[in-house]
Amino acid sequence: MSKRVLLPSLIGVAVIGAVTAGGLAMASPATKPTVKSDSPHYVAPTGSRAGSLTFSAEVHDDSGVRGLKVLVWPASAELDPTEAEMRDVESATCRGTADGTARCVYSLEVGAEEAAELGRGTWYISTLATAKDGETVFLRHAATFDLAR
Repeated sequence: MSKRVLLPSLIGVAVIGAVTAGGLAMASPATKPTVKSDSPHYVAPTGSRAGSLTFSAEVHDDSGVRGLKVLVWPASAELDPTEAEMRDVESATCRGTADGTARCVYSLEVGAEEAAELGRGTWYISTLATAKDGETVFLRHAATFDLAR
């Protein structure tokens, strides 16, 4: 085979291979975000100092993390939050770390009056993580904690 025929043929094969590989990459399904949560930390108010509830989670998605919505609720309320309802709750503060991962922290200040009205017993934290590509993952019980009686 002459060089005139061989060179264009090799270029053609390389172009077809690149287009095919690009098509396969574009055809690969989007992955859902993952959420790895830490245990919530509740500190009761004392004297004139407010208490707090802090919840943190590591959220990862190949496209990056857009945000994390958080809902804290007592088991006695028998709520059944849905993914659609979670879109309207408070957001955690997320900071990107690396490789599509973000560290998200949700903090809530609890005053003495609020603490006195809180239901004792089991509480749940629900989350809705949203990736930059629009994929979401909803966890009805991302974390559980107990408030002492």
